[in-house]
Amino acid sequence: MLMSRLSSKGQVTIPKEVRTALGLEPGDRVGYEMEDGAVRLIRVAPFDAAYHAAVSETLEEWASPEDEEAFRDL
Repeated sequence: MLMSRLSSKGQVTIPKEVRTALGLEPGDRVGYEMEDGAVRLIRVAPFDAAYHAAVSETLEEWASPEDEEAFRDL
């Protein structure tokens, strides 16, 4: 088992073996999933603003009041 110590500021160092296994680099974001007293550390994919902007432009045609009415109960 790999271990880290919690600092007075609530910070921990992720062991090198874990960083390597997850492909973590400085500046990467990590997420935490909690279940039944355990926590899973997950590498969060970077947010691609250009991709999301391109996708949102294609969805505008589905944002009419008629669409809202048709899909309200889904």
